Amino acid sequence: MCCALGAGLCSLVPRAGKSSTAGACDWGAALGLSHLPAAQKADFSGDSTAATINHSLTLLQRLQELLQNGNGSDSVLRVRSAASDEPKVFHTHQLLLSLQSEVFESLLRNQSVVTLYEPPETAALFEKFIRYLYCGGVSILLHQAIPMHQLASKYRVWGLQRGVAEYMRTHLASESSQGHVVGWYHYAVRVGDAALQESCLQFLAWNLSAVLGSAEWGSVSVELLLLLLERSDLVLHSELELYTAVEGWLSRRQPEAPVAERVLRAIRYPMIAPSQLFRLQAQSAVLARHRGAVQDLLFQAFQFHAASPLHFAKYFDVNCSMFLPRNYLAPSWGSQWVITNPARDDRSTSFQTQLGPSSHDAGKRVTWNVLFSPRWLPVSLRPVYSDSVAGAIQPVRIEDGRPRLVITPAMSSPDFAGVSFQKTVLVGVRQQGRVLVKHAYSFHQSSDEAADFLAHADLQKRTSEYLIDNSLHLHIIIKPVYHSLIKVKK
Repeated sequence: MCCALGAGLCSLVPRAGKSSTAGACDWGAALGLSHLPAAQKADFSGDSTAATINHSLTLLQRLQELLQNGNGSDSVLRVRSAASDEPKVFHTHQLLLSLQSEVFESLLRNQSVVTLYEPPETAALFEKFIRYLYCGGVSILLHQAIPMHQLASKYRVWGLQRGVAEYMRTHLASESSQGHVVGWYHYAVRVGDAALQESCLQFLAWNLSAVLGSAEWGSVSVELLLLLLERSDLVLHSELELYTAVEGWLSRRQPEAPVAERVLRAIRYPMIAPSQLFRLQAQSAVLARHRGAVQDLLFQAFQFHAASPLHFAKYFDVNCSMFLPRNYLAPSWGSQWVITNPARDDRSTSFQTQLGPSSHDAGKRVTWNVLFSPRWLPVSLRPVYSDSVAGAIQPVRIEDGRPRLVITPAMSSPDFAGVSFQKTVLVGVRQQGRVLVKHAYSFHQSSDEAADFLAHADLQKRTSEYLIDNSLHLHIIIKPVYHSLIKVKK
């Protein structure tokens, strides 16, 4: 069946319970049948009897019948595939194919019968593809996105190509048995789609814990794995969880020693407690196999935990990624906060975190106060008194305010010397029945709030995509960052 394309971007959402061949789609603006040209509109201006006669659905039905019955066909496409001895034959119309595809226009210019060779996965979708050329819409499933994009790219059907790419970007959170985001990322790299590539990479980073436990983790390429390990915005329970997943990946893939060592050196060992590091040294077969490649990092991690951060910073450069926490969900790094009816009142909460990742700071706690306001007004929108007769103050509407989140330490301490705090706020949303991270806001010690926090969220609507059962689901993470007070000795 077909779906509306608008100006060429298709939402590609299947409609359950409908036949894939009997239905018709409303081209609307795509064909221009429901909107008269400007010149005609000008002729009708001021005429109360003006009306638009729209028979686009009937036209769509006729076009689909042309494809199904082959009436008036002047060209034949024979699609061959290694999966079948018999070609699929389509009786088509050169004009309609040429309007949509410059490739078909060239192929059919001097011949009426064309044989096409397609891999099994694209050959299976060729009928859907041809139907799109007739009615301007198509319905697809997750596993069909890549082969449909391949067909659109091969035959230069740019509207369909953009539509499928948009479908992929908006369906990253959809649940599938084998997973699909990793495969889509690898495909985006192959075809050079930078926007899709970045969307997939960000989704994987913000929802890494869900990916680590899925079947698609084993299909992660070396290049993708190294890209993820470089990032400090990975959202997962702990660095130990990441090491365990990497160990499993290495055990299954068995890459060459230089690759395995490069992967293992990307783990941030100082973020793992000494007791867990001792256990890994004693029990990890992967670590035992490549101990020589990471021995210096393990030794440095034990030194980091044994000394005070200020003393350690005198001799080692702590301003590097090895000593920078990722977005850990463990309780010692932050707290969940579910705000019910967030459009109603200001709310506040408090929680405690460990001062820093070093074992020297394990027993030290920092208390944090958090204030949430759903309708805070910037200075530019606050009421201003006036001497004019018309009124004393400018009118201010509730909807002029914007959500605000302020995070401040409830205490100060000499222990804070050499430590700054990066705050990260994760916003959870429900997509395709799963709670996933869709937004992450980060700000540093010099600021108590994120300037653009939920700037585009409409919390007044119960159906807002930012709400789950009319509640705002936040996870606040405090990332202590050590820095040197004096120059590191060489």
